[in-house]
Amino acid sequence: MLNYIVEILPSLLSGVQTTLQIFFLTLIFSIPLGIVAGVGLISKFKPLKAVLEFYVWIMRGSPLLLQLIFVFYGLPMMPGIQIVFPRFDAALFAFILNYTAYFAEIFRGGLQSVPKGQYESARVLRLSYWQTFRKIVVPQVVKIVIPSIGNEVINLIKDSSLVYVIGIGDLLRAGNVASARDVTLLPLVLVAVIYLALTAILTFILRRVEKHYSYWK
Repeated sequence: MLNYIVEILPSLLSGVQTTLQIFFLTLIFSIPLGIVAGVGLISKFKPLKAVLEFYVWIMRGSPLLLQLIFVFYGLPMMPGIQIVFPRFDAALFAFILNYTAYFAEIFRGGLQSVPKGQYESARVLRLSYWQTFRKIVVPQVVKIVIPSIGNEVINLIKDSSLVYVIGIGDLLRAGNVASARDVTLLPLVLVAVIYLALTAILTFILRRVEKHYSYWK
């Protein structure tokens, strides 16, 4: 058994590399975009707010799997658009669009949870809009949204397995190929162990971050 594990481990680790690439690139792009979209969702400019609400509704209301298929297979067939993405770019584009919507809703909720009285107090203290946002709003919002962001981060590492539908060689696909070729479930057991290890590491890091921001509980 040990020899077999050593034999298939390189292909599984190659799949882990693809999984982590999608995970980190999605976070790098979708969190800043989510902050911007979250601010837009509480904007008083109604057309912008309506567009963002429609976007969030589409992204949250349809499965990520369907969005992946649409981006890779659907966009090239749309008359007048015909956008063709390479497989990895298509996966990344769909993931960023989807997770930006979720992060936008999280940041919208965090921003709206700050009591209006604190904005009024800041004006009494003659703080500028930027000073109010940086010194009063941001520390509170960060503390509020961290648990929800953590949930989405854990979901993202698992959702990354969906890229197999467009033929990307991620961790799950590597395990499936080995399992079908060798007629054994051991590769899939190893895949499960690797996913559990990744989520355990992320959970540990997120709890440390939560503890860091719990100093004014």
